[in-house]
Amino acid sequence: MPQTSAAGPTHRLVPSPAGRTHLVEQGDGPLVLLLHGFPESWYAWRHQLPALAAAGYRAVAVDVRGYGRSSRPAAVDAYRMLELVEDNVAVVEALGERSAVVIGHDWGASIAATSALVRPELFRAVGFLSVPYTPPGGPRPGEVFTRMGGDEEFYVSYFQEPGRAEAEIEPDVRGWLAGFYAALSAGTMPEAGAPDPHFVGRGGKLRDRFPVGLPPDWLDDADLDAYAGEFERTGMTGALNRYRNMDRDWQDLAGFAGAPVTQPSLFIGGSLDASTTWLADAIEAYPTTLPGLTASHILDGCGHFLQQERPGETNRLLIEWLADLR
Repeated sequence: MPQTSAAGPTHRLVPSPAGRTHLVEQGDGPLVLLLHGFPESWYAWRHQLPALAAAGYRAVAVDVRGYGRSSRPAAVDAYRMLELVEDNVAVVEALGERSAVVIGHDWGASIAATSALVRPELFRAVGFLSVPYTPPGGPRPGEVFTRMGGDEEFYVSYFQEPGRAEAEIEPDVRGWLAGFYAALSAGTMPEAGAPDPHFVGRGGKLRDRFPVGLPPDWLDDADLDAYAGEFERTGMTGALNRYRNMDRDWQDLAGFAGAPVTQPSLFIGGSLDASTTWLADAIEAYPTTLPGLTASHILDGCGHFLQQERPGETNRLLIEWLADLR
């Protein structure tokens, strides 16, 4: 088994139920599994890998199924949440570990939560970045998102129709990603009162409301090239298929409706992030839904991509929380 150190990361492919999972690992010690969101890759954790390794952890960032060098099954329903949990289980086993702390951002936070719910003996603690924990259950998601749109269309509904978002994104992956990242980042997101980039006007495209020519501070040309190069190679369908399984997840996880995550947990959100502000009620419910919560932080003036917007602060909070677990 390849050994890593704080000196640099190692790329590996390990077996998974879908074929293989690509991961990047650095450091030795307790395993910390890092799960990215949309539209990113393992690269979203580039600032955390060396920091966690230096703090005495085996930090492992994966390409989630459908992204980067990980396998991309053709079937839409291969991207349901329980399939992604099994990928995480396979990674832990392939690394020869008996347990892991799992930390996720955006969709990765939801995948981390489900991993902790379904396999609590394996995932001993869970961290949520940007997206608060909400237990499974409630109304069918597809119906909720349709109502949210009103006279417009909520982006989740827009993404759920196979091929539709691909037709918008893939002719100009780099430009679309630059606009998407800027739309959700502090300093470049539209001002209050401007048309909301989370919604699509009738007959329009999502990118119609993206900032143009305003890259966020955290994203330089090399970073954008790293993201765009992967999606130009793989296409967007694997990433978008996560959105196309939300009603399937609702059915699959019916037995966990209302279930709390009881392991030690952490939440970090950005004060300017819609994922945090729209789900304020979920944060208020943490005493019930996250009884093991040991730390919760809102980063003032921070947008959605918090571990890239505020890497130093995020690293400090992660390492402090991990130290408390020990």
